[in-house]
Amino acid sequence: MKASDIMTSPVITVAPETPVAEIAALLAARRISAVPVLENARLVGLVSEADLLHRHELGTESGPDGARPRWLRLFSVERAAADYTRSHAVQARDVMTREVYSVAADAALPELVALMDRRKVRRVPVLRGAELVGIVSRADVVRALAANRRVDSGATADDEAIRARLAAELARQPWWREPYSSVQVADGVVRFSGFVQSPEERDAARVAAQNVPGVRAVEDHRYAMSDIPAMV
Repeated sequence: MKASDIMTSPVITVAPETPVAEIAALLAARRISAVPVLENARLVGLVSEADLLHRHELGTESGPDGARPRWLRLFSVERAAADYTRSHAVQARDVMTREVYSVAADAALPELVALMDRRKVRRVPVLRGAELVGIVSRADVVRALAANRRVDSGATADDEAIRARLAAELARQPWWREPYSSVQVADGVVRFSGFVQSPEERDAARVAAQNVPGVRAVEDHRYAMSDIPAMV
């Protein structure tokens, strides 16, 4: 799955000179959380709800400079000026976030999500060359998950096929300790036996089994290694 498969397109955009009040009204009316800023068809910024939280009209600006200790004000004049600009600005160019992380339209979904995690951003513009063609938000990723959910048709699968598929999945995981655990499948019921190191490993094995088509239930009869008496 690629960015182009789940992106919202076309994208609502604004210009650098768009009034802040107009942007706020646009976000509210369209029920969106951000708008890209385009200048000469080129992406130059992004205005999100977070950029509009600290506003003098609402009394929510970052804090009056006079409330800070004098010694701190002497070393933060530039910060104070920047805060004032953002909280009193009347155009998009003065409130927008200029450092915008984007992806190409053919970027794989894992790459896109990794970027969101790494940069701690909630949405990523999608470009084809220099052209803005879409935007992907966390909500779009969730919708992709919903659309990709496995539909259980009620059909049964061969127990040996279930076991083979589960064994292959478990063998790829660093937390699976094959020498200590075994898997049996009967009538679609997966049964683990042996020993398990931690509750997290038990949960992971259960989830792995639940993702195999045809599995009706999972039973884990493994003992916790912490319960084994220490050898003296």
